[in-house]
Amino acid sequence: PNESLGPVWCPPFDPSNTGGCNPMALTGRSKLQNQRASLNQQIIKQMRMRAGAENLLRATSNNKVREMVGLELSYVNSNLQLLMEQLEALNSSVDVYQNAQEATSIPLIPLGLKETKEVDFSVPFKDFILEHYSEDGSSYEEEIADLIDLRQACRTPSRSDAGIELLTKYFSHLPLLESRFLSPTRQLGIFFTWYDSFTGVPVCQQNVSLEKASILFNVGALYTQIGTRCNRQTSTGLDEAITAFQKAAGVLNHLKETFTHTPSYDLSPAMLSMLIKMMLSQAQECLFEKIALSGIRNEFFSLLKMAQEAAKVGDSYDQVHQSMSQTPIKDNVPFFWSTMAQVKTHHYRSLAHYFVATALLDHQLSPQDDEDLQEKTLSQVYDSMLDGRSPLDILRKREDRRHIGKAHLRRAVMGHEEALRIHGLCRHLRKLDVLQEILQASHKRSLAKFTRNDQEDEFTDYLEAPDIISKTDHKAEMEMPVSTKVKVTDFFHRLGPLSVFSAKQHWTAPRTVRLKLEDRDMGFTLKGEPPVQITSLDPLCHAAVDGLKEGDYIVAVGDIDCKWMGVSEVMRLLKDVDEEGIDIRVINCLYPTKSATYCGGLPKTYSMICLAFDDHDKSPKGRKVSKKGSFLSWGLKNRLKSSSTLSLPTADFSGTLPWNKHCPTFPSSSSYNDPALY
Repeated sequence: PNESLGPVWCPPFDPSNTGGCNPMALTGRSKLQNQRASLNQQIIKQMRMRAGAENLLRATSNNKVREMVGLELSYVNSNLQLLMEQLEALNSSVDVYQNAQEATSIPLIPLGLKETKEVDFSVPFKDFILEHYSEDGSSYEEEIADLIDLRQACRTPSRSDAGIELLTKYFSHLPLLESRFLSPTRQLGIFFTWYDSFTGVPVCQQNVSLEKASILFNVGALYTQIGTRCNRQTSTGLDEAITAFQKAAGVLNHLKETFTHTPSYDLSPAMLSMLIKMMLSQAQECLFEKIALSGIRNEFFSLLKMAQEAAKVGDSYDQVHQSMSQTPIKDNVPFFWSTMAQVKTHHYRSLAHYFVATALLDHQLSPQDDEDLQEKTLSQVYDSMLDGRSPLDILRKREDRRHIGKAHLRRAVMGHEEALRIHGLCRHLRKLDVLQEILQASHKRSLAKFTRNDQEDEFTDYLEAPDIISKTDHKAEMEMPVSTKVKVTDFFHRLGPLSVFSAKQHWTAPRTVRLKLEDRDMGFTLKGEPPVQITSLDPLCHAAVDGLKEGDYIVAVGDIDCKWMGVSEVMRLLKDVDEEGIDIRVINCLYPTKSATYCGGLPKTYSMICLAFDDHDKSPKGRKVSKKGSFLSWGLKNRLKSSSTLSLPTADFSGTLPWNKHCPTFPSSSSYNDPALY
């Protein structure tokens, strides 16, 4: 179905730039997500009831009460089982995600998006800004609203590159928010709640790592939905599907390697490993379809090549099914998925046997053929030959070719019958008419060819065809979407450069100091990148007497905020100070760092001590001031005298996708108190 590409209604946002879908749009995919959200709420309700009943069962010794609680507990468990089955049915609804114009390809399996609860950053962020940054939190209401709207839009991303960009944009903002607000010594009381995609069980933590991991999972899931939506009847559509599934595998692999201790089942290494294999198998299937798109020539070498390509797809799905059969994956993976993997394993292996049989039965060795090349090609198809036969014997002897060809046809027919049998075991698979039609057509074709070549002959009809070695010239590989870069602007850049104004830094409260010129001398020097820092302070100058200290950062000159201003810009503001002076606001870092003042050990310093005092100086006689250049010549002098390789910080941060950089390790759920976890 056609989807609305409009965003979630967010007043501060431009609707064309969010990349979100309207959650109220009645598309098939939005209906599924709404059903998933409803099921998650019901599951958490039943789990709370079960926890209460179990606690009461342990606390009471009254037999009558225990009997009533046991009955209630069995009822709750039954409800939970039904809800889990409904959630499994949602994960089995693959037809909604397929291309609407496509009716001749085997359906592919997408991942559903993880659901989350809304998070209100308003009160915690305002309080933190007031307490930690000593600024009015209400002045940042617009920035906080933009952040909330961006996260809300991420709950319903559009199934397109715009949706991917939306998720990665929010992901790029998370490290900035973590540095600004998430102090290692203080919890803000912000809880991130995400529901398991397979079990519906919620996980709630204050750690932003859960948010990062869940967003990454949804990036991979969205890539799978984009892949299933592509039109696989065209070469361009197949290329897009292949790229999408390979990128999905790359994102999930990064998630597995980065967040190793996950409290959510769908983020566990075992589940992610299985999902990676499934995405690569679907990419390999699309590669096979691309090779066969233009038609398969009924030619010896072409048929053997296609046989090995089909065997490769079958072996890939066999590995997926084996992963799904392992504990604990088998307990929660949808039965539809494991059944589909089995069906595709038998289907593609049967196709491989059919292609080999066609090559042997329809093509006889003639004097014009390259005998050595055919022998070499056939020997690469088998791991071992039957009854000591050599490839050359099979090629030269017509009867041997016919017997082995029939053996391959027999395995093809049996494989297709097994695929149809397994297909009938799953009620969700039975709803996919296109899959059943493809399986039946393949079985009918193999059976017809076997019937045409069947004769009432000897016991050689019971010859078992050897396995076919899988081989491909186009192997599906994980693809890291390094080409996708999302440039984000820090919502809270007005707080100042992140290298200084972060949650890890602590300062004194802002102080107001009155600056006055004394013979065009202010008595200190400025240095560093934004914000500028006071150095070489004359302890007897007017500013020092008024409370200015060595190492103070200037955050405002008069009413002008100068946290992002360099030395040159601050100097211009102080240049025209009159005799009455001007007020500046300064702070002092309790744990100073060199990042704001040094670059490569080279300080960037400009002098503000100008002319020496003469005999009419009002300062005490014991005051010693080194002679400096004229205040008006400070710019030229310092351009000749000082240099720095440190570039000015900018409010724009380039947030690249997570596979380009190291992410913090995902914390263990055991490190959190019970109230933080469901």
